[in-house]
This record gives sequence, C-alpha cells and structure tokens, in this order.
Amino acid sequence: MKGWKNPILLILGIGISNIGNWIYFVAINILVLKITGSAAAIAGLFIIRPLAILLTNTWAGSVIDRVNKRRLMILIDILRGILIAIIPFFTSLVPIYLIMLLTNIAGAFFGPTSETYIAKLVPPEKRKKFNSIFSFAASGAMLVGPSVSGLLIMYGSINTSIYINSVTFFFCAVAIYFLPDVDGELKNESYRAPITLKMITEDWKAVIDFGKTAAGFMVVFLIFQFITLISFTLDSQEVTFIQQVIGLSEKNYGLLVSLTGAGYVAGSFAVSALANRLSTRTLLGLGSFLSVGGYLMFYLATSESIPVAVVGFIIIGFFSPFSFTGYTTFFQNNVPLDLMGRFSSAFAFFQAMLQILLTLLLGYLAEIIKLQTVAIAFSAIGLLLAVVLTSIVFLQSKKNLFILEAEGKLTKEG
Repeated sequence: MKGWKNPILLILGIGISNIGNWIYFVAINILVLKITGSAAAIAGLFIIRPLAILLTNTWAGSVIDRVNKRRLMILIDILRGILIAIIPFFTSLVPIYLIMLLTNIAGAFFGPTSETYIAKLVPPEKRKKFNSIFSFAASGAMLVGPSVSGLLIMYGSINTSIYINSVTFFFCAVAIYFLPDVDGELKNESYRAPITLKMITEDWKAVIDFGKTAAGFMVVFLIFQFITLISFTLDSQEVTFIQQVIGLSEKNYGLLVSLTGAGYVAGSFAVSALANRLSTRTLLGLGSFLSVGGYLMFYLATSESIPVAVVGFIIIGFFSPFSFTGYTTFFQNNVPLDLMGRFSSAFAFFQAMLQILLTLLLGYLAEIIKLQTVAIAFSAIGLLLAVVLTSIVFLQSKKNLFILEAEGKLTKEG
C-alpha cells in the first residue's frame, strides 16, 4: 500500500461526509413532512439539487479550474457544515428550502472540484484501484447512513441527525487540510484573475473545442450519461411501481431497498478486489449493460413474479459499482486536468435539465399509458444504449480515439 496514505485519507474524509449526508437525507425528509404534512413539500426537496446545478454550473467550472482545489474544498465543507447546523433553528419551510439551496450550490462546486483534485492526487496507474475503493466507501455510506439515522431518530431526535451531518462536513474539511496542495505549483496570478462574462464564454469554447478534438471520447461519454439519466429517471418511479404494480407493502419495500444496498456493497467489494484484474473497458461496458439489465428485469416483474424484482434490484446494486469505477477511470484518463472542472460543470448543467425533463416525461407517459409499459420502454432504450457502449469500448483501439488503460503511461497532464 505504498503511496496510498493520501488517497486513503481523502476517501476517509469524503466517506465520513457521505455517511453524514445519508443520515441527513432521512432526517430532512422527516423534518419537512413533520412541518408541512405535505407530499408536495417532500417532492420539492428533490428539485433543489438540479436547481442549484442550473444556477451555478454555467460558471462554476471557470472558478474551479482557476483556484486552489484543496482550499476550495475545505471552504465548501466548512460552509456546508455551518449551513446544516442552523437548520434546526427554523420551523418554517421557506428558510429551510433556502438553506438547502445554498448547501446544494456549495455542493455543486465540491463535486467537480473533488474530481479534479483526485485526478491530480492519484497517479494514472492507481486510479482504477482508487475508484473501486472509493465506490466501496460510497456504498458503505449508503448502507450505514440511513440505518444510523433511523436509530438516532428513534432514540434521539431529528435535530441530532442534522447536527451529526454538520460535524461530518467539518471532519471532512480537517481530513482535506492534511492532504497535499496539488496546485502549489500554479502561479498566484491564476488565482486572482476576475471571473468575467468574456472568460466564461472562452471557457465554454474551450470545452467545445476539446469535444471536437476528442470525438471518440465524447461518444462514449454521452452514451454513458444518457444511460445514467435513464437510470435516475426510472428510480423516480420505483416506489410507485412497487406499490401499485407489484403490490408490496412499505415494510417490504424497505427490505427490497436494503437488498439493493447490500448488493451495492457486495459489488463494491468485488470490484475493489478485482480492479487490477479487470480492464477499464470490461468495467465500463459490461458493468453498464448488466446494471441496466437489472432495471429491465425489475420492471418486467408483476405481483406473481416478485422474486424477479428482487433479483433485478440485486443486479442493479451489484453491477453499478463496476460501471462507476470503469466510467470514472475512463473520464480521468481522457479529460485534461486543466479543463476537468469546466468540463464537468458544463455537462452537469445539461444533465440537470435533461434529468428534470426525462423525469417529468416518464411521469406524464405513465399517467396516459401505463407505468409498467413506459418503464419497460425506458429500460429497453437504456439497455440498447449499453449494448452500443459495450461494442464501442471493446472494438475501439485504445491508441486512437480514447485512452482506456493508463498503466502509468498517461500523457494528458494539465
């Protein structure tokens, strides 16, 4: 494990923060429901994050690629910790929504910033292993967080869960403080340059120009993003499908979600153990194909074939870490480090818009046709895209259109 001290410290910091996020996610839903008693108010919580992305990601990348990544991440975590800590002082919905919007705006900066920092901190030959361990930490947080939150709410209070989430952000900030400054070699002038409309326009042009020169990468990138968006859209109808079509109770739904979480942890453990033996193309292609196949299996289930739904859920959970690790490694190996923040932010803007549109479209079609029919159609489209993606990454030579395996030979440095 030589040379893994800093990457493990980063995983620990972000991992603890992710556990706090899941604890907070359960608590804030219960808090809003307790204050308003409105299902619409709960639905509003799921609009805040894409709204924050739409408000910031046209210009966030211009900031991220020009500032010190480590300092920005520390500042964001401290800010988020303070904002979350003051939520219990309010008893009306509007200030809570506002605080959550500000927190998600800060989070919209943290994601692309951490992506760039990780790509600079972790050498190319260690990225696949790092991403697999990171996926394992994320799956552990997804499984542990809600369980801890449930216990805290049962034996403590909602506010206790919220305060713990605040503390985890401060913990993450401290962990990042002890990490190296990967931007230390940059000139001071690059930090002081004011962000202007002209600069933002030029940055978007730089992203477009990169896309034109990396056509093969863009094809794979866009197909994977569409697959991911379809998966997110299908997730939005998960509860409705389980209760109205399959006929499971809320208790059994909770058990089904737990099985998915367990599958995700098992898949993350498997990909961590096999990361050095599996190629990036295998992780990216087959991982995407099998995880989307799980969605199709799930939505083909009926009240008479509940085991099919269970197997589908487990497949989704198990193979999602494979596709995540493959895609993240592929992304890090192909996007120049000095452009990564702008590239991630620019496409997150469009992803947020498409996510909202696809979610509304699926919901509308489910009303006028039939939920299961529409969900199967969306799953089939996702599976077809996964077939195309798998074909491209397996047939393409790694020398021409994109880099699949780094093995210490990556030359695209920022």
